[in-house]
Amino acid sequence: MRMYDIIEKKRNGGELTKEEITFFIDGYTNGEIPDYQISALLMAIYFQDMTEVERASLTMAMVESGDQIDLSAIEGIKVDKHSTGGVGDTTTLILAPLVASLGVPLAKMSGRGLGHTGGTIDKLEAVPGFHVEITNEAFIDLVNKNKVAVIGQSGNLTPADKKLYSLRDVTATVNSIPLIASSIMSKKIASGADGIVLDVKTGAGAFMKDLEDAKELAHAMVSIGNKVSRNTMAVISDMSQPLGYAIGNALEVKEAIDTLQGKGPEDLTELCLTLGSQMVVLAKKAKNIDEARQLLQEALTNGKAFDKFKQFLESQGGNAEVADNPELLPQAKFKIDLPAKSAGKVAAIIADELGTAAMMLGAGRATKESEIDLSVGIVLHKKIGDSVTEGESLLTIHSNQENVDQVIEKLYESITITTEHIEAPTLIYQTITD
Repeated sequence: MRMYDIIEKKRNGGELTKEEITFFIDGYTNGEIPDYQISALLMAIYFQDMTEVERASLTMAMVESGDQIDLSAIEGIKVDKHSTGGVGDTTTLILAPLVASLGVPLAKMSGRGLGHTGGTIDKLEAVPGFHVEITNEAFIDLVNKNKVAVIGQSGNLTPADKKLYSLRDVTATVNSIPLIASSIMSKKIASGADGIVLDVKTGAGAFMKDLEDAKELAHAMVSIGNKVSRNTMAVISDMSQPLGYAIGNALEVKEAIDTLQGKGPEDLTELCLTLGSQMVVLAKKAKNIDEARQLLQEALTNGKAFDKFKQFLESQGGNAEVADNPELLPQAKFKIDLPAKSAGKVAAIIADELGTAAMMLGAGRATKESEIDLSVGIVLHKKIGDSVTEGESLLTIHSNQENVDQVIEKLYESITITTEHIEAPTLIYQTITD
């Protein structure tokens, strides 16, 4: 088998066999096939696309390029959730204890964030004492005992994906549906879940800014999961404005605490109930979505979800008192309000620009070496469609530096107020199961 022939076949629109895909993935991972040949193949895939069978074969070849997490010692159907990212995306902090309170085992491996704010791991580390570096044995024991544990990604998961992504990043082949879908799904499958719920974002703060592109990606990932015997479904949700009100690590933990007590933002609560219902059904803890949603709503109302959150924090060394006293979380020195310059309705809150403003405060990483300030960020007081009077606070900046003029300028550029009637954006666009 020759790499030249594989490149030529895909360039001409042919369908690669499982053996051909495994050959180039293994060869590239092992350093036997050079960057320039893989670059040529990536560009051929970019223009010629891949069939559903090819996509599944590519995903599994990447899964098999490294370690795979064995969760078979965990009782029950293990369900994982993946979000394609966004601004103020606190869903994991809420969903993990929420679904676990209904007996759904959630064994989650999460990463650190590069960009607007920290990842799930960074947010959890805003809780004093919480640690994510635990052995696989302890991880499995915690999930069997408490139904929930979240740890940092470890081991040698999908090394082929890491190498391919680095190459895609410098060859203008990142925006390819089969390459994006196989990249995401390879990591989820290698992590050992039986069922996968995908939260595919669309809008200004999302990777897929166009709704049709988001639908195409969702279908691609669901198809891959189902073809490799992982029960998979996707929800397409809005990220034209930040989810919830908080942007920043400790601030988002506090918002998660509010939500688990049944007093969180409407959009964040709704998305968690939507995603959680799918997870509960996949785990066979409810017969249908309506029953699952009712059970989740009850867990928020009767305190079961909140109690599970405290147990989750304590079991991984965290100070569970933060749940009842969020002021124990890291606090910024300065709180600066952003007054509206005119009256009217909020017409736009550009999510990724607000994310950039939060990163300027220190809430996220510009590079892998950047240090995150867990206390800083932004808390919105208004969302799209809300009325505002002149001088009323649109948001509060939480900062450890007194001079935030550049941040203020960025925020004003990112929020539009109009005198016209504005409807709040749709939150959930579609649910995809095939």
